[in-house]
Amino acid sequence: MSTWALASRPQPPAGATATLYLTLGAALGISACLLTTSLLGPNPSKQHQQQPTIPSPLKTHLPDLSPAEIAALPYPPDILPGGRDVATPYGTIKVFEWGPEHGAKVLLLPGISTPCVALAALAEALVRRRGCRVMLFDLFGRGYSDAPQGVRYDARLYVTQVLLVLASSRLAWTGEGGGFHLVGYSMGGGLAVAFARFFAGIVRSLVLVAGCGLVREGHVGWRSRLLYSTGVFPEGVLQWFVRRRLMPRRDGGKVTETRMAAEVVGVKDGEGGEHHKNSDASGGESFDNAVLLARRPEHTVSTVMEWQLRHHKGFIPAFVSSIRHAPIYEQKEDWHALGQLLAARRERSGWEDTADELPGLRGGKILLVLGASDPVIVKEELIHDATAVLGEDGFEAVVLDAGHELVMTKTDEVAAVLANFWSRYVPR
Repeated sequence: MSTWALASRPQPPAGATATLYLTLGAALGISACLLTTSLLGPNPSKQHQQQPTIPSPLKTHLPDLSPAEIAALPYPPDILPGGRDVATPYGTIKVFEWGPEHGAKVLLLPGISTPCVALAALAEALVRRRGCRVMLFDLFGRGYSDAPQGVRYDARLYVTQVLLVLASSRLAWTGEGGGFHLVGYSMGGGLAVAFARFFAGIVRSLVLVAGCGLVREGHVGWRSRLLYSTGVFPEGVLQWFVRRRLMPRRDGGKVTETRMAAEVVGVKDGEGGEHHKNSDASGGESFDNAVLLARRPEHTVSTVMEWQLRHHKGFIPAFVSSIRHAPIYEQKEDWHALGQLLAARRERSGWEDTADELPGLRGGKILLVLGASDPVIVKEELIHDATAVLGEDGFEAVVLDAGHELVMTKTDEVAAVLANFWSRYVPR
């Protein structure tokens, strides 16, 4: 996403001017305090920023807990089978990989805010019911993955992370006879398109579940445009303010995905458009209260996100940079390039000489799985915009009766839709 210029931001709606002045006043006051502190003595935050990575709770929080306390966390590090901590130049990455070694391989990419545990139920369904070999991991700055500093959290960083994760497996996920199905959820959908554009030959199929990448920038509210513009506030002030916006209220409120989504598309207070005003009913409470794993019903999206917000010091910097730079909004260049790759494969599909067929993205189609009442990814808009860049023959769309939480609340249905698509276009 390109950084927004102040000159291009929309005018605040009526009645919002006072809020804007209060926000600016508070930010200026905090800026003055930080400046005074930096002049009078060492700034711990600057010393912290000099480190190449911000360590995850694996190193900063878990050492202080007993085994029983770790097991009771909303997201314990051994919640899924096949866990490993992969050391990389960008910090440690938490990876989970399990399932039959000879099963169809599936790599799942999570969204902007939740750790990969949000995809755990879908991964388990694919292993249990479809015999797949699955791999999922925490994006940088989420869950138990470190947060690299001094880099943009853009497609280049995340595509590199995917390659590092693939290289960490003892099994061949690429190369002759290799390849894998790529499933991206929410922001992970935009990342999946960016990856497939450059590595189409190893992606057997591409599925976006409530996927970002073509979100219209017109849905970004004026508050978010101002808050996430570079050069307006010092980064320390901005991160403090974002953390304050997202933390639960003292009156017993909780961290909600609706708040996170509001930062991306302005679903809060109708900031980004009329169709988002139903978010409390269709993409708010149902998402926030979604149980991640049936065997742990006491832990929901909300409890995991609150734990992450409190204990991963790299989450807010990663979140802010992702909103600015990750492939969320109107990534038409990536999608046009993907459309050309798909068209080339459709042209060559069915040739008698299979040696002439292009590898990867079999059938020349991708699959979009959408929620009928999703306030973040509006199905009508995505289908319209995907048609414009991929063509009518470049994708199939399946709409389920759900909101943005469909990957958690409609797990079996999503798994069945994926399996049906693979059976028709991707031979085993």
